[in-house]
Amino acid sequence: MTALVARTVSSGSHSGFALLVGIILGDLIYLNFAVFGLTAIAENFNLAFMIIKWSALIYLCYLGWFFWNADFKKIQLHQESQNRNMVSACLSGLSITMGNPKTITFYLALLPVVIDLQTVSIQSLVSVLVPATILILLTVGSIFIISAAIVRQTLSTQKAQKIMYRGAASTMFFAAGTMASREIG
Repeated sequence: MTALVARTVSSGSHSGFALLVGIILGDLIYLNFAVFGLTAIAENFNLAFMIIKWSALIYLCYLGWFFWNADFKKIQLHQESQNRNMVSACLSGLSITMGNPKTITFYLALLPVVIDLQTVSIQSLVSVLVPATILILLTVGSIFIISAAIVRQTLSTQKAQKIMYRGAASTMFFAAGTMASREIG
């Protein structure tokens, strides 16, 4: 959600929604893994998940460095979004979600409480689980995007931008440090 807010503040709500689409796609992939029991396969591919985790950690450090060293400029409140930026935002959302294996853990913990995984079919997945997941993520993400769009209007000064970017950078570095300490420790 930090990336969603930062993207919306820096590039506008269109870019924020593109990032949210990527997040939703990543969640749907993990939802399918959880529903169809592919976690057993994931356990056999520890190296792949380790690479994904470390890639996500490096990406978080890159985002932290980027936010810490960001140029402060006047925010264009009515700037047009370019298709290239939308694709980039969507892919960022997808990579952030896929780099976070805690998402599948969430689904593995929640789904057995809500439904009987033995009886889930492709039809119930497509007609109930996928739309519910999209609706929930879209609702929560939209609240963050709308709030960030409001904040964006107040961040027209360089001082306010510096505080916001340094806060986002610190959050990214903290997340990367936490991930690293869990992997090393």
